[in-house]
Amino acid sequence: MLTGKQKRYLRSLAHHIQPIFQVGKGGVNDQLIRHIEEAIEVRELIKISILNNNMDDRQEVAEALASGSGSELVQVIGKTIVLYKESKDHKEIVLP
Repeated sequence: MLTGKQKRYLRSLAHHIQPIFQVGKGGVNDQLIRHIEEAIEVRELIKISILNNNMDDRQEVAEALASGSGSELVQVIGKTIVLYKESKDHKEIVLP
């Protein structure tokens, strides 16, 4: 579980990165979660955008992606989700 200070730090790091995944009208599926797990192991911090044709609740999509990939939900702002998971092999981010 991340503290408020840690989330604030991660949000500042995520501000400059681009979303690498998009959730469309197909919603959350196993293939998307598997790709997120692989990417988050390498990058630790990723952004995911929700497309306009997705009618699901943004918060529910974010929670499903976080729980499915075993990561922490940092932020949901607009249609953008920020996820964090400490990497085992590629650790770069040091939390305060």
